[in-house]
Amino acid sequence: MNKIALSAKDLIKVYQKSKGTYNSTLALNKLNLDVIQGEIFGLLGPNGAGKTTFINILAGLTVKTSGKVNVWGFDLDDNPRQVRASLGIVPQEVNLDAFFSPKKLLELQAGLYGVKKADRITDVILNMVSLNKQADSYARSLSGGMKRRLLIAKAMVHQPPILILDEPTAGVDVELRKNLFSNIRELNKLGVTIILTTHQLNEAELMCDRIAIINKGNLVALDTTEKLLQRIESKKIKFKVKNLNDFENIKMKGVKFLKGDSSVTAVYDKNKFKFDEIIKIVKENAEIIDISTDDGDLEDIFVELTNN
Repeated sequence: MNKIALSAKDLIKVYQKSKGTYNSTLALNKLNLDVIQGEIFGLLGPNGAGKTTFINILAGLTVKTSGKVNVWGFDLDDNPRQVRASLGIVPQEVNLDAFFSPKKLLELQAGLYGVKKADRITDVILNMVSLNKQADSYARSLSGGMKRRLLIAKAMVHQPPILILDEPTAGVDVELRKNLFSNIRELNKLGVTIILTTHQLNEAELMCDRIAIINKGNLVALDTTEKLLQRIESKKIKFKVKNLNDFENIKMKGVKFLKGDSSVTAVYDKNKFKFDEIIKIVKENAEIIDISTDDGDLEDIFVELTNN
C-alpha cells in the first residue's frame, strides 16, 4: 500500500478583508488531497487559485481557518515544528545574500535549523545540485540557474523528506531549465517526495506522476497525468495540400474543417470518428502532401477546467 507523505482534509482558509465587516475572501474551499510518498506531484492553477495559500499554511506562515493537515505522519495542529522540519520549501523569489558563498550559505542555513556540525552534509548537497565547483564563489557571481539550484540546496540542509518547489523555472532559460529538472529527478530517485507548482504546463506534463488543479480555492481535478490527458476528446489533423480549389466539397457531419493558406485542418471527436475516414474525404478533394496530428495537451484540460 502506498504511504501518504502529505494530506489535506476539508482544508478551509478565509481571509477577512477588514475587522467589523462581513467582507471576506475564500482562498481554500474544503480542499482534499493526498500526496504519495516518492512521487512528483504537480499543483497547478491560475493566479489567485489558492496554491500559495496552501504552501504558506504548510510553512506556518498562514493560519488555516479549519480542516486537517498531516505531513509525514505529523498533524499540523499538534506538531507544527515537526511538520516544518519535514518540509523543504523553495520559494519563487531568489533571496540570497550576495556576499556569501554557497558553502557558507548552506552552513548558516543548517545552523538555523539546529543541525549539528557533525551531521551536516553541505558538500554532498552541493554535489547533488552541481554547485561543488562554485562552493566558495560569491553568490552574486552565480548565474540565474545556479541561484535556483542554490535555493534547492538551502531547502535540503535539514534533509527533509518532502521538497516543495514554487515556480522553480521562473526566469530561467531553456538549457538551465533542463539542468534544473535533471537535478529534481535525481533528488526524486533518492527518495525525496517532490511537490511542484508551475505555470509551465508542458513541464508538469513531462515531470509529474499526478497533478492537482485548483481554481478559486476548489480542487477541480486530481489524477495521474496520463488519465488527465485521456479526458481530451477533440483531435486535430492538419493536411498540407497542393490545391484548395474544391475546399467547399470537404464536408463531413460532426467534423469541422478549417482552411489555411495551403492547408486544411480537421477538428473532431476522436471517440466518434476514425482517422482514415477523414483522410479519405480530404484526399477525394485535394492532393495531400503532408499530414500532422495534434492530440491536445495538459493546457487544453487546464483551460477547460479553470474556465468553467
